[in-house]
Amino acid sequence: MHYRVSHTTRYTYESTVTVCQNIARLTPYSNHNQRCLKSFFNIDPAPQCMRSYMDAFGNQVTYFEISRPHQELTITVVSEVEVKNQSQQELFKTDVPWDRLRDQIRASRDERTIMVRDYCLPSPLVPIIAGVQEYALQSFLPGRPLMEATRDLMQRIFTEFKYDPSFTTISTPLQDVLQHRKGVCQDFSHLALASLRSLGLPARYVSGYIETIPPEGEEKMQGSDASHAWFSVYSPNNGWVEFDPTNNLVPDDQHISLAQGRDFADVTPLKGVIFGGGKHELDVAVDVRRE
Repeated sequence: MHYRVSHTTRYTYESTVTVCQNIARLTPYSNHNQRCLKSFFNIDPAPQCMRSYMDAFGNQVTYFEISRPHQELTITVVSEVEVKNQSQQELFKTDVPWDRLRDQIRASRDERTIMVRDYCLPSPLVPIIAGVQEYALQSFLPGRPLMEATRDLMQRIFTEFKYDPSFTTISTPLQDVLQHRKGVCQDFSHLALASLRSLGLPARYVSGYIETIPPEGEEKMQGSDASHAWFSVYSPNNGWVEFDPTNNLVPDDQHISLAQGRDFADVTPLKGVIFGGGKHELDVAVDVRRE
């Protein structure tokens, strides 16, 4: 599937910003399931300095600096991405017990497997909180296959938690999400990560987009899409396998991956520092279109 993704972020400041420095993770990465064909930035006002590099998680990071006075900043990134049908359901046919895999990962001397052990550890936004291992063990019974258990965990989060954008912010503790059974895609992904890591399994956060289909007979509105988040779990036999607890599905060719890391803090789409500006308003518009 071929997609054109447009992601526009607009800041409007109450007073003049004299200098701003920013880093953006808004370029989709390429792997065996997807290929970023092209991606370009349109920044207004134009930056005086701009460069790109790869971070420790394999994400392309774009740094830019604007050193002229401005009261509005608009960043639009347009990307063309080719996504293959991942057919991850096939991996369930060769599933193996999760506890055997956990022990295999702990004992392995294979370089790739050693590298993924970092994803077994707590991270800034995904601590191993009280009660999370007990929650995970309801799905991860002894000897249960990894993919089957992870899918069950995904389905339980989908059915037991309410999608409520008004309940959480980026700083809401994970403990509150588990206690009140509310949140958004970021929270559900963080909960899944904490559950898997509490059992010694490597799991990572994935940010990106998902294609939305308008009701029959209605035209899709420009900018009506939004950023999305899901998670993946690692198996030495199959690599990283993705799950979307917000929609209760194994991602296929309608999910476009943008960045990956230990949690949201590693993949924040845009962040930086400014001098001046005072209060500001933020507007984000995302559009995902099949080509």
